[in-house]
Amino acid sequence: MGNLLAYSGIVTKVRAMEGKLLKPKQFEIIVSLGSVPEIVEYLKNNTAYVDVLNTLEEEQIHRGNIEKVLVQSLYHDYTKLYRFGGQKQRKFMKLIMKSYEIDLINYCLRIVINHYKQPFDLAYKQPFFDRYSQISIEKLITSRTTDELVENLKGTEYYEPLNKLKDSQDITLYDYDLTLNLYYFTSIWKEQRKVLKNGDLELFMRDCGSKIDMLNMQWIYRAKKYYNMKPADIYLLLIPIHYKLSMDSVKEMVEAPGLNEFQAVVDKTTYARHYNFHQNLTIEQMYADCLHYLYTVDRRRNPYSIAAVNTYLFLKEEEINKLTTAMECVRYSLTPGETLIYVGGRTQ
Repeated sequence: MGNLLAYSGIVTKVRAMEGKLLKPKQFEIIVSLGSVPEIVEYLKNNTAYVDVLNTLEEEQIHRGNIEKVLVQSLYHDYTKLYRFGGQKQRKFMKLIMKSYEIDLINYCLRIVINHYKQPFDLAYKQPFFDRYSQISIEKLITSRTTDELVENLKGTEYYEPLNKLKDSQDITLYDYDLTLNLYYFTSIWKEQRKVLKNGDLELFMRDCGSKIDMLNMQWIYRAKKYYNMKPADIYLLLIPIHYKLSMDSVKEMVEAPGLNEFQAVVDKTTYARHYNFHQNLTIEQMYADCLHYLYTVDRRRNPYSIAAVNTYLFLKEEEINKLTTAMECVRYSLTPGETLIYVGGRTQ
């Protein structure tokens, strides 16, 4: 009864918002359109994206700007749910905010490490980050080197792990990326117990733990298939948390002599039904499919819980990624069938 009372308001809000997510039929229409402006027109006339897309003038309608307003739409939804949530839900939503912060830092690192000529393009994110984040975009955009960027994160939780890289030799974007990933997962794994209790904790632990297990499998697979890495080097990539993958299973995967032996170990795990490396799916699609299954099952079994918020924000982000991919495919004149394969052919 406690959870029903604590979540009834926000669940009603989520259901109303979820009703506005794109249906599979709408995606089929989108991929059959002939150009990006046609997609924008369709979204304006038939979907909840009308408000954000109406902020663009006709001459501003190109992929970069559209992507920005789609991301703003995610931020608007986060804001609506945060305002509607009680103290319990808001604490949990701060954990979700961390993934947006990691994305922001990674974007900035790419700019400074690759010496891109264009300036930081973050004005559209600033109001949202000023309100909900410990990170100052105003400071970040002044960074010209990685040292300056890390210095501009002083006062945030990300300063310490990134600052440790300062004195290392030949640091690459990959090293920063790995450090942020490891920090993100180990920190939310610790914090979940402070923020969540009972059923909510169990749900979040299942989602976060499964995600960690799957990412570790993904990284082992990539290291073997594309980089021919030695086991000692593969271990350094992995998040040091084991949920349903035992340490022995991870060891077997890392030390498997080839991909067939690796698949044989995967086949013995709880993730076998989603992870079959012999099927015609990319590893990213398998990961996305498995997450989609996890989140939607959680929400169905536990409608009055953090699963309502967590699943909605996951579905919204998934939808934006698919829309962005669809626009890119249409831009390059792929057939509707090819485009549907790229976007996964499925929404909710």
